[in-house]
Amino acid sequence: MRERHRVVWFRRLALAGTLLAFCVVVLGAWVRLTDAGLGCPDWPGCYGHVFPQGSTHHFAQAVHEMVHRYFASTLGLIISGLLVVALVNRKDPDQPVAPAAVLLGVVCLQGLLGMKTVTLLLQPLIVTAHLLGGLTTLAILRWLSIAPARRPLTRSETGLRTFAIIGFAVLALQIFLGGWTSTNYAAVACPDLPTCQRSWWPGMNFKDAFVLWRGLGVDYEGGVLANPARVAIQFTHRLGAVVAGLTLLSLGLLVALRARNRRLKLLGGVLITAVLCQIALGLSTVYFGVPLPVATLHNAGAAILVVVMVTLLRALWPAIPRRQPAGLNAHGTLVP
Repeated sequence: MRERHRVVWFRRLALAGTLLAFCVVVLGAWVRLTDAGLGCPDWPGCYGHVFPQGSTHHFAQAVHEMVHRYFASTLGLIISGLLVVALVNRKDPDQPVAPAAVLLGVVCLQGLLGMKTVTLLLQPLIVTAHLLGGLTTLAILRWLSIAPARRPLTRSETGLRTFAIIGFAVLALQIFLGGWTSTNYAAVACPDLPTCQRSWWPGMNFKDAFVLWRGLGVDYEGGVLANPARVAIQFTHRLGAVVAGLTLLSLGLLVALRARNRRLKLLGGVLITAVLCQIALGLSTVYFGVPLPVATLHNAGAAILVVVMVTLLRALWPAIPRRQPAGLNAHGTLVP
């Protein structure tokens, strides 16, 4: 019974980590969008101090960057605590240990990417990988915070799981395109809707748009790509939004209509709502000229979609039969 109680607290701690990871992702977007990624040019301190000093150049940007680091460090402590709890409670069959260990590895890699983001002067590949790592951390924490299913799935729900896996892969690719758009400062490359540069197929340079590595020693703040390459990135992101939007809306509709479980039906409706809100935020970001609050909410919307999709996948995952602990039956025989 004590071990069961520890598993409950493990999930509660994972839920707290999920909420904090969401804040870290949104703060990271705020730092990126306010051009505060180099607000503290050293790491892990800021101009040699734990706290930004009033005399620091670009003090506001330094504060943005350090607040993000404080939140991320606290999240690292929570994730370390999760692994400790998992190891202590490893004999309980309901206690996930390997995912907690993987999670700690991911967050350590995140710390390295955060350092490289500064030392490599906002290299787009590193910054985008840092964004994806943050969302991966969020996804694993959300997965660990949900109790495994005990109810066997119907045949239609098993098919929905396959569709949900595809939908999650499409979402991940679209998030990469969004991160690549942001880190290459291509969000304003197409200022009009529904066309781009007043054309349905504007002049674009795909050859330079998706070069993942451009070498060291280049300051990428403000971007280094010519406009045709930025247009190619933004245009690809728009096409990806159409594909991802249609895929996730179809998934949400199918879940709402075909699932027999009330929780699954509700998740289908939540997914549809989240996708529609994200589309509205994306359109508003372009229409209003990438205002900071709307662009930040657009990044938060991507994180919410990750949480919703992980919750849906967890609900659609195969039921795990409960294993009985070893003991003696009524006849005194050892039961494995």
